[in-house]
Amino acid sequence: MKRKWQLLALGGMAALTVGCAQLGYFVQAAHGQFSLLSEARPIDEWLANPAVGDKLKDKLAKVKEIRKFAAQELALPDNDSYTTYADLKRQYVLWNVVATPELSLEPRQWCFPVAGCVNYRGYYSKDEAQAYAKELRREHFDVQVGGVPAYSTLGFFSDPVLSTFIHYPDGELARLVFHELAHQVVYTAGDSRFNESFAVAVEEAGVERWMAKFGNEKMRKAYAEYEGRKQDFLALLLKCRKELEDNYARDVSDAEKKKRKAEIFAQLKDEYQTLKVSWGGYSGYDRWFAEPLSNAHLAAIATYHDFVPGFRALLLREKTFENFYAAARQLAGLDKSERHRQLASLGTGTMTAGNAQSIDTR
Repeated sequence: MKRKWQLLALGGMAALTVGCAQLGYFVQAAHGQFSLLSEARPIDEWLANPAVGDKLKDKLAKVKEIRKFAAQELALPDNDSYTTYADLKRQYVLWNVVATPELSLEPRQWCFPVAGCVNYRGYYSKDEAQAYAKELRREHFDVQVGGVPAYSTLGFFSDPVLSTFIHYPDGELARLVFHELAHQVVYTAGDSRFNESFAVAVEEAGVERWMAKFGNEKMRKAYAEYEGRKQDFLALLLKCRKELEDNYARDVSDAEKKKRKAEIFAQLKDEYQTLKVSWGGYSGYDRWFAEPLSNAHLAAIATYHDFVPGFRALLLREKTFENFYAAARQLAGLDKSERHRQLASLGTGTMTAGNAQSIDTR
């Protein structure tokens, strides 16, 4: 009941903040979140239920192990998040809509109570997400609709483990839990690049430590192969993004830019097929090409990866997760442009002594 009133209060705040034009969106969001929480039951109940299959029980037990490790070894929040499980009976928990102009990689932002401004708009219904995407395309935006297996409510609610990701390989399961818990540690409204890069840095460092403690040879090999493919794919996308950026900066007509844009995306598809061959036919990224390629596909790459090198350098310098989180919180308190400048400097190893002192928390 407390969760229900929290959601109603949040919905009321949203209505007062944005008015009738956006009320329908917030109603679906509040209803979707409440439905999700209503389905969740304690993991221990699932483990004690003789009707639950062994495969699911093994995964839920693994989550308990991952959750304990997150709190004890990574200093992530030791709360009720990921201590319950919900079977949603669908592939994704929600679908995100990302949009950019036709000749720009700068994503459109949407602003919400609590979360601030973000580079996507989430829907619990795929049909509603597709309908909104259709509206944006009519306004000549490039649009991508992507399924999301998990998200964080930033500690506002106790996030459950979901059927949408419970059967991931153990390394991926740990990565996802670490990532979402990281959002509860440091989050600054209106800076998706900072927030997501921080969470990616935590997940990567966390999985490295988790694998060192719990991984066996088979698990480490599988995760190394997964990471190798991910890095290959990321490098391909970054190459494509750079070519698009260069194209949009050219002093030529929009028609010429659009022509070159189409050529770049065609080349991306061809190079992806070559990459698949080198992976032995692995098709895990095929879903990324389910919709016609557009700038929106590349917009989120910067959001999740631009500042990861800076955060990894900061963790290396601070040595402990506690110190690292304190330093990240101090960065979060800076002006956005200064925050980005310092992270970029950290990532390229050009942080000066004076700059370093300004975010030193030891």
